[in-house]
Amino acid sequence: GRVICIFKSGPWIVFTYESLLKKEMQRITTHIIIENRCTVYALGGMAADTTPQALVRVYEPEKDQWQPLTSMPTPRYGAASFLRGNKIYVLGGRQGKLPVTAFEAFDLEMKSWTRYPCIPSRRAFACCAATERGFFSLGGLQQPGPHNFYSRPHFVSTVEEYDPEQGIWIKPTRTSRMRVKRADFVAGCLGGRVIVAGGLGNQPSPLSSVEIYNPVKRSWEYAAPMPSPRCSCSPLQTPNMLFLIGGVAQGPSNAVEALCLRETV
Repeated sequence: GRVICIFKSGPWIVFTYESLLKKEMQRITTHIIIENRCTVYALGGMAADTTPQALVRVYEPEKDQWQPLTSMPTPRYGAASFLRGNKIYVLGGRQGKLPVTAFEAFDLEMKSWTRYPCIPSRRAFACCAATERGFFSLGGLQQPGPHNFYSRPHFVSTVEEYDPEQGIWIKPTRTSRMRVKRADFVAGCLGGRVIVAGGLGNQPSPLSSVEIYNPVKRSWEYAAPMPSPRCSCSPLQTPNMLFLIGGVAQGPSNAVEALCLRETV
């Protein structure tokens, strides 16, 4: 469908769209990666009977065919995936009601998978982001457990950062935590900085707050709030803009907005 810009408010540009075409798929909540050669990869997802999938397929536009590749070590849906160099990194996701902590990468040249240290804490509806420096697992809904003070699920401001050079998850500090506890939000990266926007928190309606994390200073600061507070948005990342598409406000939302930042690290 067509996307039409309606107005600009500070660093935000608000859009509306006229139509959205959908195509039936055998798997839902599949994570998609588009390589620079216009090759499309579909990883994991949920089958019709709701079981998590480990299937990996690659679409070759020139042949107009989907081809099977080596399956993921961990079946999952709703995971985050990032293309870095010749590898696709996959973090988190879900298996039914169980959050997944697996962190794995698929080598596009070797056609094989590598396991990395798991995300340290298990959180539902967490979000992930990636910068040139590392990978981040952010926020979410912490489940009660034997070593957990809380007896019910609760929102958290957790920030866990993986350093590829050291091969470890860096121990978080007090300042590295997000300012707002949130889950089911959007995370992205602009100018070398991690962005979190919207979601659900300790208030009756979706959040409008936006935070920016400086990985050098390891601290957060507020940015201009979202024009349309929402959770469950679909993100679309470009080099200079982070799009937040659709989601849920008081009901389903058709808002399309983009955050633009001029500052870089």
